[in-house]
Amino acid sequence: MRYRRLGRSGLKVSEVSLGSWLTYGASTEKDSAIKTIETAYDLGINSFDTANVYATGESEKVVGEALRPYDRESYVLATKVFWPMGEGPNDRGLSRKHVFEQLHASLKRLGEDYVDIYYCHRYDPKTPVEETLRTIDDMVRQGKILYAGVSEWTAQQIQEALGTADKFLLDKIVVNQPQYNMFHRYIEDEVLPISEKNGISQIVFSPLAQGVLTGKYSLNNRKAAGSRATDPNANMFMDQFLNDEVLAKVEKLQDVAKDLEISLSQLAIAWILRQPGVASTLVGSTKPEQIIENAKGSEVDLSAEVIEKIEGILS
Repeated sequence: MRYRRLGRSGLKVSEVSLGSWLTYGASTEKDSAIKTIETAYDLGINSFDTANVYATGESEKVVGEALRPYDRESYVLATKVFWPMGEGPNDRGLSRKHVFEQLHASLKRLGEDYVDIYYCHRYDPKTPVEETLRTIDDMVRQGKILYAGVSEWTAQQIQEALGTADKFLLDKIVVNQPQYNMFHRYIEDEVLPISEKNGISQIVFSPLAQGVLTGKYSLNNRKAAGSRATDPNANMFMDQFLNDEVLAKVEKLQDVAKDLEISLSQLAIAWILRQPGVASTLVGSTKPEQIIENAKGSEVDLSAEVIEKIEGILS
């Protein structure tokens, strides 16, 4: 496993991170989730991601339990705040009250004194950015958060946060967590350039396009048995990928992977890591064998010729 610095900070994260969205605490059995986390750790993965809203806190409990046997300084733990965690008017968003209360609730579920990265899970147009960043800055000063991050913020929103931090001398964000894969590339236009200019790394999610870039789906098999496409709790984002155009491209990408003697998922991960502005790619493995295969994507360096061939397929 290889490691990269997170933005201009001194923190190093593994090029492959393990996420827990729609899996741990929900569709994945606890024992399997814990075994997957243990396998990831043994592979050298030091970056683990969860959120308060994942399975309404249950994911944090599973991740915290799985990591408890390991030295705290040996891994990087991230969680998030924004989405509703109750029915009350203050049980959502990025207000000082919600951020403060949810951070402490997350720490309790995780069984930790601090998190390495705390993400604003989305932008909150109803709360001043200064209020949110000042709250996070207070928590940084108290040692409960080490690094601030955002998720799926636009370039303009990131710039607003940077300007606010400069104006009020607040702790700056060092990481953004957007969706990024071969079929979802919007960050290349504005988010990546402004982030690289300001020392912000990306830790991207959905690198395998909801599993489409594993090769399990094809033009003749759009509902692979036991896959996310057949799970009503997990397939809400699948339709955008299970169409003729995308699946035809997947078949051609399969040929590229075969020529390189690697799996399609390893090709997809290596393609993402070609971006210097990406520090790590989050995979949502639910079984130990999946994280073993995906972790090998960190070992693959794609030549300019192969990248050009891939661009030809995707265009």
